[in-house]
Amino acid sequence: MSWFARGEVEQLRRDLDHERVARGAIEAEIERLHAGFDAVPVGIVLADERGKQLVRNRAAALGGHVELLVEEAVERLLASAVGGTAAEQRLTLFGPPQRVLLIRGIPLAKGGGLAVIDDLSDRARVDAVRTDFVSNISHELKTPVGALAILAEALADSDDIEVNRHLALKMVEEAHRASGTIDDLLELSRIELGGPGDREDVSLSAVVGEAAARHRLIADTVGVELQVKCISPESVQGDRLQLVSAVSNLIDNAVKYSNKGGIVTVSAHEVNGCVEIEVADTGIGIPARDLDRVFERFYRVDRARSRTTGGTGLGLAIVRHVATNHGGDVTVRSREGEGSTFTLRIPMGEGS
Repeated sequence: MSWFARGEVEQLRRDLDHERVARGAIEAEIERLHAGFDAVPVGIVLADERGKQLVRNRAAALGGHVELLVEEAVERLLASAVGGTAAEQRLTLFGPPQRVLLIRGIPLAKGGGLAVIDDLSDRARVDAVRTDFVSNISHELKTPVGALAILAEALADSDDIEVNRHLALKMVEEAHRASGTIDDLLELSRIELGGPGDREDVSLSAVVGEAAARHRLIADTVGVELQVKCISPESVQGDRLQLVSAVSNLIDNAVKYSNKGGIVTVSAHEVNGCVEIEVADTGIGIPARDLDRVFERFYRVDRARSRTTGGTGLGLAIVRHVATNHGGDVTVRSREGEGSTFTLRIPMGEGS
């Protein structure tokens, strides 16, 4: 081989090496771009000037039963963007869980289009909770605040010490009622905003023990025996604060609707991979017509009795939200005059 030929071969080899290096650098850059797209928390779909999808990041791969609905909207909005027209569509997907997506088609300056999929579910949930809170608190505080105004006027017009003492006690009662309503609304809003919460191995006996301790004094005061029986298994996967709140509200409800000499029993056991926490009472029971509605906000079976016990009608709604957050449910069995049994069912979770 001539010197000239050997030089050409060497040059060709160097050119090939440079090409391999350049190709490797391009591939590394493409990988970085893909990694950057995947790190973006909103869905991104990039299309060329013919509408062909070139890039789709991880957040845009929604999967499940919502994929077809979202894909149809993405294709339509990309076509509009490629044609030079920006457009958007808001999708409400009724789950569960419910999701709210905002999909926008954005034209690109040098041709092609971009579809952006923004998940507004958390913001929509926060807005709904805020709206409900303002509406509920304004509605529920009208009664105690109105009563306080009337009692204050009566107190100002009276010179009788005994009458004044009676009016003052009634004012304290209405103030406590307003405070209890606010506390329950804040608790419900916290649980709604918190969603599933922080999952961890929670001691079941500690949850039940803490919830029972909150109500033992009032139970003793009204002559109701509060019993904690067999608690099994040792632990469950869940949010401790939410679980304590749920069991506490079930016990509170049972004590309030039990007569003197009644018994409230709390127990827990495993059934088919779930923990069933039961709170049973020997109280006044629930009419069959009300069983389907007792978990609604502000629903009271016996409004006269609720007025006496100070119930806000929010306790069982809180229990229902905690059950939903944990992928479980809450049910009730009851017979008028014989008592009620509420069952909070929570999946045990992996490793329990």
